Amino acid sequence: MRVPLEGHRFLGLFPPYRRLEILDHPQQIPRSPSPARGFALLWNTGLGNLASGIRSVRARPPGVALVIILPATSEFGDQALLLELMRSCRPHSVLPHLSEIDTDELVAVLRRFPSQFDVEVADYMAWRGIEVDPDTRRLLRKTLELSGDLRTVSGLARGLYMSRRALGRRFMSRGLPVPSHWLHFGRVLRGSILLQDPRANLFRIGCDLGYPDGFAFSNQLNRLTGLRPSMMKSCFGWEWIVESWLFKEARDGNLSPKLRSSLFPALPTRGPGEPPAGVGTWRVAEGLGNTGRERQS
Repeated sequence: MRVPLEGHRFLGLFPPYRRLEILDHPQQIPRSPSPARGFALLWNTGLGNLASGIRSVRARPPGVALVIILPATSEFGDQALLLELMRSCRPHSVLPHLSEIDTDELVAVLRRFPSQFDVEVADYMAWRGIEVDPDTRRLLRKTLELSGDLRTVSGLARGLYMSRRALGRRFMSRGLPVPSHWLHFGRVLRGSILLQDPRANLFRIGCDLGYPDGFAFSNQLNRLTGLRPSMMKSCFGWEWIVESWLFKEARDGNLSPKLRSSLFPALPTRGPGEPPAGVGTWRVAEGLGNTGRERQS
């Protein structure tokens, strides 16, 4: 179904993706305690003031994919302006000027695998508020890059030319989940995006990523994010999957209290001495426990 864009500044696209919803403001997108699944926001930048538009789309709920549609004029002839827009708003995709658009075309855009997987995912996390020093950011990006080939944190440490202990302490001292969580999340995120292709096969994708079969991949995805592969057939995009992982890490006590409250201020805080729901690696005093080891699974 083709929808004219003229006169519409903001549009929402939600599962099951049959039509576009006209929005007065991105804050109209429904919010819930847990991340929304498969939501997308279209911003027609040819309408309205650009500065107010930036403020509006930055207020969208976490995990909502942003699709920017450029104006027909030469307003974005200045590359610096476009780069600032990318930095401030962290869009999923930027499309040329269009007078109308089809929902099926937008679904195809949401399903696309990021051309620079590690860069785009790391940039999204930085936009969300995971701000770290340049060297740690490089390690995060490299971990996501290597997640397509590596299976264990020992292999990751070798690939980063660091000891497992030093790598673990670096992540923990920044309030982040342990390296193995990043590595395995990178693997399941890759598989989740690939599963959104209608022709995708769970067993084949699981095996390609180093799992014994599709069931092992499914179990790992559920353990890390609380999601199941079947959801990838009805909810598209990848930002919401990142949010689901961060939400579960926060709920399980694997983020520092400061980062947890920054990313998920509505998430209830635990009382003194109350254990986290999951592994709770953050409670191990800024290290890897008595042995300096962490789980690889």
